[in-house]
Amino acid sequence: MDLRIFTEPQQGAGYDTLLAVAKATEELGFDGFFRSDHYLRMGPGDPSPGPTDAWITLAGIARETRRIRLGTLMTAATFRLPGVLAISVAQVDAMSGGRVELGLGAGWFEAEHTAWGIPFPADRFARLEEQLAIVTGLWETGPGETFSFAGEHYRLDGCPALPRPVQERLPLIIGGKGARRTPRLAGRYADEFNIPFESAEFSREQFGRVRAAAEAQGRDPDSLVYSNALVLCAGRNDAEVARRAEAIGREVPELKANGLAGGPDEIADRIGRYAEAGCDRIYLQVLDLHDLDHLELVAGRVLPQLP
Repeated sequence: MDLRIFTEPQQGAGYDTLLAVAKATEELGFDGFFRSDHYLRMGPGDPSPGPTDAWITLAGIARETRRIRLGTLMTAATFRLPGVLAISVAQVDAMSGGRVELGLGAGWFEAEHTAWGIPFPADRFARLEEQLAIVTGLWETGPGETFSFAGEHYRLDGCPALPRPVQERLPLIIGGKGARRTPRLAGRYADEFNIPFESAEFSREQFGRVRAAAEAQGRDPDSLVYSNALVLCAGRNDAEVARRAEAIGREVPELKANGLAGGPDEIADRIGRYAEAGCDRIYLQVLDLHDLDHLELVAGRVLPQLP
C-alpha cells in the first residue's frame, strides 16, 4: 500500500509551507506529495496568504526534492487550455527528472471561477473528455510528427507536440463518484482511478465499475492503479486526536466515519479495509500543514504496519 501526502493549500498556505511539507514527505518515507488545484478558500476563515498556482508550486518543489512523486488531485480542466497544460506538465516532469503525475478533472467549484473571472461552462464534462484526448494525444505523438485535433470545444492544427514528458508514459489520474461517464473515461484514459472521501464499501463498487469499463475497452483492469483520498487525523492518544480534529474544524466521530482518524493501530486497520476493497494507494489529506509531527507519527507508527 502506497501512502501519499495530499495538501489543500487554498485553505491557507504559501510556497514555503508547502515546500516544508514536501521535504518532510520525502524524508519520512512517503511515496508522494500531491496538492489540490484551487484558487479560493472553501469555508470561513482568513484566506491569507492567498492562492498558489498548482503547477508553479510543483515546479519549485520538483527542483528541491529527489525521490517523491509529485502531482495534482485534481487539476481543473476549466483553468487551462489543454495544449498549454500539456506543455506545463511536461516541463515540470523534466524539472523533476520524471516524477510527475497529472490528475485531471472537470472543475466543480463555481465560486472560485466567479471570484477570479474564470469561465464556468455548463458542458465541463464534455470539455474534460476533449482535454484528455488532446493531452494524451500530444504526449503520444512521435518525434518529427505533428498532432491535430478537431473537437467541439478545442481545435489544434499541426501542433509539434513539444516538449514531451521525460517519462515514457506520464501517469494520468482520473477520479470521481459517477456511475457511468467517469468509469468510461477512466477505463479509456486513466493510469490511476481515484475516489475522494468515500467508504471502503462504496470504493469496492466503484472500482468494480472502472474495472468493467476498462475490460469493455480492451484494457487489462489490473493495469490501472486504484486509490482513495481520505482525511487524516492521527494521534498517540484520544486527547491528541481531539486536538488535531479541533485544529481543522472537524469532529472526531465524523472523521472516524469518513476518514482515517484515531490511533496508529486503528488507522492501519482501517487502511487494511480499503486494501480489501481493492485500493492500492491512499492519499492522506493533511489539512493542518504546520503540524509536521502529524506526518512523523504516521511514518513511524502506521507505515511499518502496512504490507
